[in-house]
Amino acid sequence: MLRTGVAWRDVPAETVGCSGVTAWRRLRDWTEAGVWPRLHAALLTELRRANLLDMDDCAVDGSHVRALKGGIMSVPHRSTAPVPAQSTT
Repeated sequence: MLRTGVAWRDVPAETVGCSGVTAWRRLRDWTEAGVWPRLHAALLTELRRANLLDMDDCAVDGSHVRALKGGIMSVPHRSTAPVPAQSTT
């Protein structure tokens, strides 16, 4: 769905085991119920327990980790707002 852009109503039921609309509804319900973060935490726990989690090969992007606007600053940044030029008359 996310990669092809196909409409939910066009998802073949034989492929996913239910209609596209039902799949969308379940995805929405699971997201609202907080299933995905809990599932992610459970998967990480199992990988750690089995010693299969290698953090040397990891990547973080904005879809999984909140990106702070501007990051953490130790000193304020100078303004980049336009400044009117001084009059020459």
